[in-house]
Amino acid sequence: MLLPMLADLVDGHEDWQVFGISAVLVGGLSLTVIAMTQGASVRFSPRFGFLLLNALWLSTSLVAALPLYFSSLDLTFGEAFFESVSGLTTTGATVIVGLDNLPPGILLWRSITHFVGGIGVVAMGLLLLPFLNVGGMQIFKLESSGATDSPFPRVRQFSIALIGFYVSITLACALAYNATGMSSFDSINHAMATVSTGGFATTDASFRNYNEGALIVGTVFMLIGAMPFAAFIRAIVLQSPRQAFDPQMPVLLGIIGLATAAITILALEHVDGPRWATVIHAAFNVVSVITTTGFVSADYDLWGPLAIMLIFTLTFLGGCSGSTSGGIKTYRLMVLFDALRVNLAQMIRPNAVRPVRFGRQPVTPRVVQSVAVFVGVYFAIFILVSVALAATGLDFTTAVTGSITALSNVGPGFGSIIGPAGTFEPVSEAAKWILSVAMLLGRLEILAVLILFSSSFWKNF
Repeated sequence: MLLPMLADLVDGHEDWQVFGISAVLVGGLSLTVIAMTQGASVRFSPRFGFLLLNALWLSTSLVAALPLYFSSLDLTFGEAFFESVSGLTTTGATVIVGLDNLPPGILLWRSITHFVGGIGVVAMGLLLLPFLNVGGMQIFKLESSGATDSPFPRVRQFSIALIGFYVSITLACALAYNATGMSSFDSINHAMATVSTGGFATTDASFRNYNEGALIVGTVFMLIGAMPFAAFIRAIVLQSPRQAFDPQMPVLLGIIGLATAAITILALEHVDGPRWATVIHAAFNVVSVITTTGFVSADYDLWGPLAIMLIFTLTFLGGCSGSTSGGIKTYRLMVLFDALRVNLAQMIRPNAVRPVRFGRQPVTPRVVQSVAVFVGVYFAIFILVSVALAATGLDFTTAVTGSITALSNVGPGFGSIIGPAGTFEPVSEAAKWILSVAMLLGRLEILAVLILFSSSFWKNF
C-alpha cells in the first residue's frame, strides 16, 4: 500500500492519505498478531493447510478492498470487494469506469493485487493442492525421474527460485512493453497484469489503442504465464533446456493454434483491414481468453456467432497446472481424454489392462477419480452460479457468461453489459457478491473450499 501511496503523493492526489492510513491499520494489526503469536508452534497438516488457505485468501481480499472503498472512487463495499477479489484471483473483471482519468495510486494498486495474487496462485497450486490430487506437485513429480533428481530438496529453496523467476519475467515483460512505445507506468502495470494472467488495464480501452508490437509482446508473456513454472525453474536449476518440457505444453499450444486459425478465418469475414493485423488480434484475444487473462484488443462480439461460441468454449479450458491461469487446466483435459480412450478400448477388450497416462507416465486411479470429480463439480457450480445470477435479474447471456468468466477467472464475458466493450458496473450489488464468491471458488480450485463444508474435515479437529 505504500507504493501506490507514493505514486499518489508524487502526483499530488489526495488518495495518498487513504493508502497511508490503510497501510498503518493493516500493518499495526499484523504486528499485533505477530507479537501475540510469537513463539507459538503450529503442526502443519493438510487440514490446517486448507483452513489457512481459505482464511488467507478471504482476509487478503478484505484487506485489499480497504483503499478502494475509502478512495475517491465512491464504491460500495461490495464493489470494492469485487474489485479486490478480481485482482487477487487474477480474474480482471472490473466495476470501475473511467480508468483513463484515475489517479496513479489506484491503477498501481489494482496491478499489485494481480502481481501478489499471481505468485500466490502458483505457490498454492504447487505446494498445497497436491493433498487433493487435483493438480500441482504430483504432476511435477510424475515428470521427474525420481526424488533424488529433484533440484528442490527444500520448499524454501523452491519458493526463492519461484519468486525470482516470477519477478524476472515480469521485469522482462515491462521492458518489452516499453520497447514497443508504451509508457513506463503503463509498461509496469501491464507487465504485472500479463504475467499473472490477470487482465487489469490502465485504460477503459484495454489493449485497443496499442500497436501490434504490444499485442505480440502481450501474447508471448501471457503464454509464459500459462506455462508450468516448475518446469522452467527445473530447467534453470539443472541447466538443461530439455527439462523445461512438460506434456501439457504441446497440447495447450496446439489448442491455441487451431483456435487462432479458426477464429482468424471467421474474423476476416467481419473485419476490414490487413490480414496480418487480423491474425495478430485473433491470436492475442484467443491467448488472452484461454490463459484466463482477459485483455481485449478488439470487440470479438462482432466476429460472428461461431467465433463467439468458440471463444466462449475457450473460457472453460485454462492454461497448464502450476501456472497463474485459471480454468479447468490442460492436464485435466489430457487425463480425462486418456481415461475416455482407455474406457472405450476396454469396452471392446474387457480383460485388457490399459493404464491412464499423463504424457508417458501412468496416472493412479485416485488421480483420475479426483480429476473427474473436479470437472463434474466445476460444471455443477457453473450451473448454480448461472441460476443465482439469473435470479438477480440478469439476462441469459450475461448470467451464463458471467458465471463461467468468474469461475474460470477470465474477466470479460459476452453481451452488451459485461462483454469485451463493457464492465460489471451495471450489475446489481447481489450479483457482484455472487460473482466474488465464484471468483474465489474458481481460484481456490473449488474443492479446496468445499472441503470446509465436509463433516469429516471438522471431526476431531
